Amino acid sequence: MKISQRHKIDLVENGFTTVENIYTNIEIEQILLTIDQADKTKETFRKSTEVFAIRQFFKEIPESVNLVFNDNLRKVVRQIFGENYFIVKSIYFDKPESSNWFVAYHQDLTISVDKKLELENFGPWTTKQNQFSVQPPINIMENIYTIRIHLDDTDENNGALKVVPKSHLKKIYRPESINWTNESELTCNVLKGGIMIMKPLILHSSSRTTNNKKRRVIHIEFSNQELPKELNWSERLKPSA
Repeated sequence: MKISQRHKIDLVENGFTTVENIYTNIEIEQILLTIDQADKTKETFRKSTEVFAIRQFFKEIPESVNLVFNDNLRKVVRQIFGENYFIVKSIYFDKPESSNWFVAYHQDLTISVDKKLELENFGPWTTKQNQFSVQPPINIMENIYTIRIHLDDTDENNGALKVVPKSHLKKIYRPESINWTNESELTCNVLKGGIMIMKPLILHSSSRTTNNKKRRVIHIEFSNQELPKELNWSERLKPSA
């Protein structure tokens, strides 16, 4: 694993970058074993034929934190984000081999918080599995980074993300307004043990699985922003150095 200036430039200019060899196969197996041993009856666990997901992943499986934040990942966070970033959201996704689940082009425009209340410039609100989400002022979203940890080889045949490079620079960019004569689409293939880093405002989508292979991903969002005193991040974690 090596972080270069190119990674930083790609993230700023294009809205995403990928880094290989963050985890060994043994480390990945340890993470997956910890997930398999978890109690899956909780409300934050979503199970269907199309996808299995664990919201507030680090809260629900706290023993996974030290496994996920190995020396390599800590170095990535420190070198690319800086010292002041902390975790504000974590989700585990398991897209099964036969899944027809797909996600159309969208931006990630919401944050997860501890309660719902009337607050200027915050809204609309949504609730999923008793988790409150809200669209905050755009400056909060602009300062969030997302890391997607790939626990399987992922390409266009099993749901690798497709992105519209540079679309994060356009603030709110509605998918229905995409002009494909001016925009391009890129598939972000990531090998097992690698990561994709992205800005939440980049337009991204995910296709159906066609090669009968799993796609398991840990999705982590980081921020350095404090919310108004009336509101708290529903997840806030600073892994020990």
